[in-house]
Amino acid sequence: MTTNPQPNEKAIGDLIEEVGRSSARLIKAATTLTDDQVRAPSALPAWTRGQVLVHLARSADAYTWLLRSARGCHHPGSRPTTAPPPSTTERAAALAADVRLSLERFAEEARAMPADAWSRLVTALAGWRHPAWFTLWRCLRELETHHVDLYCGYHPSDWPVSYVIWALDDTLATLKEQHLPIGSAEAVDLGRSWELTPGGPTVAAAGHVLLGWLAGRTPGPDENLPLPPPWPQPPTPGWGRARQP
Repeated sequence: MTTNPQPNEKAIGDLIEEVGRSSARLIKAATTLTDDQVRAPSALPAWTRGQVLVHLARSADAYTWLLRSARGCHHPGSRPTTAPPPSTTERAAALAADVRLSLERFAEEARAMPADAWSRLVTALAGWRHPAWFTLWRCLRELETHHVDLYCGYHPSDWPVSYVIWALDDTLATLKEQHLPIGSAEAVDLGRSWELTPGGPTVAAAGHVLLGWLAGRTPGPDENLPLPPPWPQPPTPGWGRARQP
């Protein structure tokens, strides 16, 4: 059982479009950066903006690989890695083009997916499994989070409401299973609340504020709140892990 029910064909199409809009926003931002700016620190500790862009491109390659595997490609290509990239001295234009091409490949692969392939299980680099359609949500989360990390004028308050709702549902379901010592959380602007650990404190804030805190991108609404675990976590209960060789 998972907190993420399989979306229907229309919902998958809508999600592909949302990933496309998020990609366009990020690519537009990337193309405005200068060579000096991509070598400057990002909002992600110890990473430059250029490293964030390289990571985004390789993550998109990894998601493309997963979709190709789901639809049974005999030669999906080498399995990509999304490990933190080394320091980069590439020019801004080259980095922006790399991200754009990787995201375009992912979009093309998503549009080419047969309807029955979306339900097939794929294995993330970390070893946990999920249906191919969950790759779309993972890509959207990667784009929205790291767009903020680029530190170029995009903030959690700019996150689309539909993304914030999904990410809160997914994250708080996982943290409930992990017994995060929070009694309940309320997104006051969204009219939504989540019950977590009985007896814990209540946290109430705008949805993007809650998500920014849970994602480690902004301070908590209350300084006395417990520190959330590293984010993102695999979906819980989820679809299990791949067997170890």
